[in-house]
Amino acid sequence: MTTQPHLQTRRDIPLIAVFAGVVAALGLFPAISAFGGAVPITAQSLGVMLAGAILGPRRGALALVVFLALVAIGLPLLAGGRGGLGVFAGPSVGYLLGFPVAAYAVGALTYAFGAPYRLTWGLVASVVGGVVVVNVLGITGLVLRADLGVREATAAALVFVPGDVVKAVVCAVVARGVHAAYPDLLPQRRGTSRRSAADASA
Repeated sequence: MTTQPHLQTRRDIPLIAVFAGVVAALGLFPAISAFGGAVPITAQSLGVMLAGAILGPRRGALALVVFLALVAIGLPLLAGGRGGLGVFAGPSVGYLLGFPVAAYAVGALTYAFGAPYRLTWGLVASVVGGVVVVNVLGITGLVLRADLGVREATAAALVFVPGDVVKAVVCAVVARGVHAAYPDLLPQRRGTSRRSAADASA
């Protein structure tokens, strides 16, 4: 069992701001409207996964809350230069509101396993949060805002899945490198901590 330390202003606010910027930067990649879909394919969900996998549940979710707040006040940070309150009334709303939820889910699963970071478990966390959670909430938004039935909305969302899985793999690989370089980001598992202490005293 592991826990994430309480938010520490001096350390955590810059990290949250940086990852809000990462998600915004990924919006510079051109959006693709596959098969005329109402929701474009973008690279920004990779940033969502990375925020959770690297920062953990609370900081990762807060980074996406900050990002969405900037979008809401009109900054054109979404792929394709979109921004403003109007985007939350469109068919993308489920995906957008799912960003902080997905980051929290990825972070919670990643930090539940703790240090050292394991690529396989990191991939599972990224798929559950960044693929399953995002698309479930996205489908809900399509049903509510695009006048689609559940079956039609699910079929529309399936277009995103292959790319999302690729992003989950990229996220796990990048997160492994970051956690190898900065091992204090992840909490130590209790068993690992005890073994490390025993090794040090031997």
